[in-house]
Amino acid sequence: MGMEKIHSFHQLVTWQKAHALVLVVYKLTKLYPKEEQYVLVPQIRRCAISITSNIAEGFSRWSLKEKIQFYFIALGSLTELENQLTISRDLVYINKQQYEDIEKKVIVVQKLLNGSIRSIRS
Repeated sequence: MGMEKIHSFHQLVTWQKAHALVLVVYKLTKLYPKEEQYVLVPQIRRCAISITSNIAEGFSRWSLKEKIQFYFIALGSLTELENQLTISRDLVYINKQQYEDIEKKVIVVQKLLNGSIRSIRS
């Protein structure tokens, strides 16, 4: 049985896992204190969205160099998100369990992105 050709970024497991991460981020940040609604919350959400947007954009590029570039941008946003989630945990906007649950999702996306970059390079 041959590999099915992927026609849309929606079919990419990396995008799907990153999208699930976005949804969790939105649910969690709904519970942040009022004073963070204009500071940390939009920043966290923008980061999460940037991950999926760059995966999608990278998918649409024909040039392998460009594909890799967008996946690296997604990795950068993922690292930024991780930093903001650590701040959120330390300010007790999210509890240790919520942090650990979302951190597992971050690591999955990180591994998938690194795997995508590796496979494009080889």
